[in-house]
Amino acid sequence: MKFLIIRFSSIGDIVLTTPVVRCLKRQVVTAEVHFLTKAAFRPVLEANPYIDKLHLLGDDWEGMMKDLRAEDFDYIIDLHHNVRTLKVKKALGKKAFSFNKLNIEKWLYTNFKWNRMPDEHIVDRYLDTLRSFGVRNDGAGLDYFIPKADELKPEDIPTAHQAGYIGVVIGAALATKQLPLHKLKEVCAAMAHPLILLGGPEDAALGDQLAAMDPIRIYNACGKFNLNESAGLVRLAKSVVTHDTGLMHIAAAFGRPIVSVWGNTVPEFGMSPYYGTKGQPHEVMEVRPLSCRPCSKIGYKKCPKGHFKCMEQQSADKIAKAAMKLRH
Repeated sequence: MKFLIIRFSSIGDIVLTTPVVRCLKRQVVTAEVHFLTKAAFRPVLEANPYIDKLHLLGDDWEGMMKDLRAEDFDYIIDLHHNVRTLKVKKALGKKAFSFNKLNIEKWLYTNFKWNRMPDEHIVDRYLDTLRSFGVRNDGAGLDYFIPKADELKPEDIPTAHQAGYIGVVIGAALATKQLPLHKLKEVCAAMAHPLILLGGPEDAALGDQLAAMDPIRIYNACGKFNLNESAGLVRLAKSVVTHDTGLMHIAAAFGRPIVSVWGNTVPEFGMSPYYGTKGQPHEVMEVRPLSCRPCSKIGYKKCPKGHFKCMEQQSADKIAKAAMKLRH
């Protein structure tokens, strides 16, 4: 049986689909597993041994659809469930199984603070799409595979950090999911341990400001490494402090102890660090109760209320102590 799994974005959401890929490939003996995602996210999946073929969404929609039609899939597993995936499903005309995004429940929660969300992780909701094939959650958690070409070399890690470090993910997709600079400074100052700051090129300037506090103890890796190399830094960290980001889910895939810091979003949306049945100590940091939270299922460029209490009232000392306690 030939399956097409669809998840276009983003890094964290794609990592959260990896149990679907693994369980399908392992539990359905005849399964040939293909995956469709955006070209920008190829690094997340290119080394995954459970994917037989990766298809990429770029500028040539018609060319992509021609290639997909030629594959003659038996089933489509839609883990994105939006207008574009509907367009793909209609064009291919194959039996499709789509996951429930629970948009009504999220709307009620963000607009009226009525929590009607099921006590179920999004990984399990993704896996529900495979029930008809007898596929069940194997409890092995998330996967992340780093291509050999992107493996870190010993010299990539500063000498001061080679005996061990805490990873600190300083960025986020939107500002309301991210600690402000002064809070990040407090967190970094409160951890008497070597730190490596993690993020993309867009976080490099912020990282420079934080590293300037203690250039020996704090190393700014933002923008110096590609995604897979940054994943390698996460894998080697003794513990990881992170916002609700893709690197949080990569850290969970590697079984790293996590201190997750939540602003306008909440773990109840079903996207907290996921370890499967193997478990791992982790701490969730959030300001409760706040009548305005959650204010969005994604986030904003700035706090819509203007006070940003969900991050301004975070305890830097509590975050730092949790990261120090969990490191191993």
